[in-house]
Amino acid sequence: MSREYPGRWWHALEDGRIQCDLCPRDCKLNEGQRGFCFVRQRVGDQMVLTTYGRSSGFCVDPIEKKPLNHFYPGSSVLSFGTAGCNLGCRFCQNWDISKSREFDRLQDQASPEAIAQRAQELGCKSVAFTYNDPVIFAEYAMDVADACHARGIQTVAVTAGYMHAAPRRAFYAKMDAANVDLKAFTEDFYHRVTFSKLQPVLETLEYLHHETRVWLEITTLLIPGQNDSEAEVTKLSEWVHEKLGPDVPVHFSAFHPDFKMRDIPATPPATLRRARELARKAGLRHVYTGNVHDTEGDTTFCGGCGEALIVRDWYQLLKYRVSAEGSCPSCHAPVPGRFDTRPGSFGRRRVPVRLNAPGM
Repeated sequence: MSREYPGRWWHALEDGRIQCDLCPRDCKLNEGQRGFCFVRQRVGDQMVLTTYGRSSGFCVDPIEKKPLNHFYPGSSVLSFGTAGCNLGCRFCQNWDISKSREFDRLQDQASPEAIAQRAQELGCKSVAFTYNDPVIFAEYAMDVADACHARGIQTVAVTAGYMHAAPRRAFYAKMDAANVDLKAFTEDFYHRVTFSKLQPVLETLEYLHHETRVWLEITTLLIPGQNDSEAEVTKLSEWVHEKLGPDVPVHFSAFHPDFKMRDIPATPPATLRRARELARKAGLRHVYTGNVHDTEGDTTFCGGCGEALIVRDWYQLLKYRVSAEGSCPSCHAPVPGRFDTRPGSFGRRRVPVRLNAPGM
């Protein structure tokens, strides 16, 4: 499979360079140059995607690990990524993949059809584009999504949501669910810590919720002293309530020291619990804590009567009381999300797999 797959979303400039139109970085390239993401390169008079058909590895995860708590709970998802990223987060938790400049470690022969077939063989409900941001390998992810849909398999994007409007429309037309990483709620944080901008992410969130059928959940990694103040958490929660409504699930996750922010301590569990309280006070009905052991923070409660409908211990379902119609059996209030007649039973396992290996 060619490692120089023709890319979409670029145009020629009058000065002889070409501009990538995929994300707001608008990288302008001379011959041979790569964009900030490092995987989109000018070769001759066109843009190419250098990681098409190549993966940094495959793993079967519980869907709740993405995290998606309202998208076929208990089911398994085949997760994979490539290399590179269009953000420069100083706290990146997957920096060995997202900041990789060594493509030799990527596995070849990861064709869209092979991925879809393997997901079906493994009994996965969905395939997730994750580990690094699928925005930068959008053409590849979209082809994989087509192959998955042909086999009745759902597709999930785990992303920072940093992209322009035209590719955003094309990309999400192929996705069934997305978890968007809303990294903070100030332009200062985005500029200083991620080398990007907040506003395009907010536009992605509004687009997904109001103009697509993609199931949406949001994650914010709370970093001590950076984006975890009560004022900022409240402002973020109020924006979600006002612009997206009370039923979009929000996950507040714990930071651990990594990459270029090793001098900052891990997020205390109390910070996550307080963030959850503030978000619920702002009117959000489905707020979760992540990367810590917190059964209450993992539980899905009815937005009507408050009954505990899905109780989780990490990613293990301990209780499941959502009706086949996707409602609370006690008060019959609808539970937002995508649900099967029965929950999945994959549990908390995480199983690395080879694309061409039989069984699991």
